Amino acid sequence: MKDPVTLSTGISYDRENIEKWLFSFQNKTCPVTKSPLSETDLNNLTPNHTLRRLIQSWCTLNASFGVERIPTPKSPIDKTQILKLINETKKFPEKQHSCLVKLRSIVFESERNKKCLESAGVIEFLASTMKNNLNSSSLSEAAIEILFHLNPSEVHIKSLINNERIQFIESLFHVLKLGSYQSRGYATMLLKSAYEVSDPIQLISVKKSLFEDLMRVLIDKISQQASKAALKLIVELLPWGRNRIKAVEGGAVLVLIELLFDVSERRACELILTGLDQLCGCAEGRAELLNHGAGVAIVSKKILRVSHVASDRGVRILSSICRYSANSRVLHEMLQVGAVSKLCLVLQVDSNFKTKEKAKEILKLHSSIWKNSTCIPVPLLSSYP
Repeated sequence: MKDPVTLSTGISYDRENIEKWLFSFQNKTCPVTKSPLSETDLNNLTPNHTLRRLIQSWCTLNASFGVERIPTPKSPIDKTQILKLINETKKFPEKQHSCLVKLRSIVFESERNKKCLESAGVIEFLASTMKNNLNSSSLSEAAIEILFHLNPSEVHIKSLINNERIQFIESLFHVLKLGSYQSRGYATMLLKSAYEVSDPIQLISVKKSLFEDLMRVLIDKISQQASKAALKLIVELLPWGRNRIKAVEGGAVLVLIELLFDVSERRACELILTGLDQLCGCAEGRAELLNHGAGVAIVSKKILRVSHVASDRGVRILSSICRYSANSRVLHEMLQVGAVSKLCLVLQVDSNFKTKEKAKEILKLHSSIWKNSTCIPVPLLSSYP
């Protein structure tokens, strides 16, 4: 322990770990006794000075063995101090930078500090700071970093969206387009959280430029977390209104196909194939996939190689193409790149029932062209319906 504190149950814990238990994981009980803790208990962790001094004494006695003495911890920040800092910054805007530096230091100190900052209205303060300093990249990017690490709840996010004065989503768009690599990653993850609680009208009214900016996040590979957030956001937005066409015009199909070549993580592959499946629900999306020299090949390659979900989405993509965009060239390409053989294999292996039915449906649809083809290995022809 570095900073022992005692709960109302009489059990002592290291401050960092018990705050993670209580605030990050939102447990409301004492880990040892399982006794429930009230809000007052949660906000009043009593420093165990006696135990801390014993620990420091032991460290001093064992200094010759390389044990470093634990410094006396600082007193926890309280809401009054935060409010004073914010109010002072509102009166003197020139102090914004130093204020953000202090807030950043506070937010990284402990989980309890994050709750303290929330209760003092720091989330709204940071969103306003972003909006008022879009022309000052250092201030807006400092604000978005702190806001991201505060991990605002759904209630807070919805409050920011509905506050017309703050213009939260517009501020995130600005950072997503013009911010640094890291800030664009933060903006992507916050936008994902925002659209998860948005009204249908907000989901329908997104612009093509949003998809263009999300494609840049995926191409730049800012971070695995940002890429996954971008993919989840795309999948969330595509079913609404004309978003599929906007995404196609924003280059989504080509970018997602290219990502399939390098993706190794299961969930990311599933999200990419889910996005392509949704995009192939419109003629423009299917045309873009077929215009890519390796679109059909890479989709069929992922079937039966990643997961049941990925296989299902891959078969659905091939189904959309075969139903609505099949011509002689496309059908022969599917034979040559092994897509038809893969569909036959789906019928032979242990896969999802609906996926098998979809594969059978595709094979029956074009059996006059495919059934007697020499491109299909003989062992697989036996399963042709």
